[in-house]
Amino acid sequence: MTANERPELSGKVALVTGASRGIGYGVAEALVARGDRVVITGRGEEALKEAVERLGADRAIGVPGKAHDEVHQAAAIEAAMDGFGRLDFLVNNAGTNPVFGPLADLDLGVARKVFETNVVSALGFAQRSWHAWQKEHGGAIVNIASIAGVSASPFIGAYGMSKAAMINLTLQLAHEYAPLVRVNAIAPAVVKTKFAQALYEGREAEAAAAYPLGRLGEPQDIGGAAAFLTSSQSEWITGQTLVVDGGIFLNAGVG
Repeated sequence: MTANERPELSGKVALVTGASRGIGYGVAEALVARGDRVVITGRGEEALKEAVERLGADRAIGVPGKAHDEVHQAAAIEAAMDGFGRLDFLVNNAGTNPVFGPLADLDLGVARKVFETNVVSALGFAQRSWHAWQKEHGGAIVNIASIAGVSASPFIGAYGMSKAAMINLTLQLAHEYAPLVRVNAIAPAVVKTKFAQALYEGREAEAAAAYPLGRLGEPQDIGGAAAFLTSSQSEWITGQTLVVDGGIFLNAGVG
C-alpha cells in the first residue's frame, strides 16, 4: 500500500505488542489498513524500525523493549498518548515459548518466565491502557491466546498453561472493565510465523493436511479477526475467545 492509497485516518489508535513480525505485525497491518494509527513493540530494534517503515512512519510508532519490563510498558503507553493523543485499542500479542518437552522435567524458572511474559505482561499493559485512556473513554482489548490454551498441548505444556491463563484473564477483565471496554481473545492454531516455525518447518504440506481448510494460518488471518473484535461490528461481544484454527478442532476425536 502506497502513501497515496492509504485510507483516511479513523481517529482511533491501537497498541500492539510483539508486532515487529508475525501475528503482531499482521494485526498492526490490518488496523493501519482501515485507518487506525498504531504503536508497536518488539525486542529487536532494527526489526521494529523496518516494521514501522512498512506500516508508514506517519501511521506507526515503534517502542523497543521486553514485554515483561514495566518501564517498557510505561514507555509504550506514553508513546501512544504523547504521539497520538489517545489509546483506543490494546492487542496483547507478545509471548514466548522457550522450551519443548514434558512438564515432568520442566525447569520451574522457565515456567515463571513463560507466565511473566505471556500473562503478567498482558495484565500490566491492560492496567496501563485502562488508566491512561480507556477508563474514561472506552475501547477494546484483544488478547492473543492459542488453541494450546483450550486443549492438551504435548511438549509445549507451559505455553498452553499460560494461554489458558490468558483466556481466563480475558474473562476477568471483560467483567471488570464493562461496560466501557470490551475484552476478547483470539485462539489461533498454527500460523506460519518464525515463532511457530518448529511446528511445521520441513513438513508444511503434512502439517497443513490435518486442517479441514487445507492450509496453515497466515498472520493476516489473525489480523482480520483482531480488526473485527476492535470494530463497531463487534460492539455486543465481550469475554469471548474466538478460535481461528482452519477447522482443526473438527478433527478432535476422529481416528
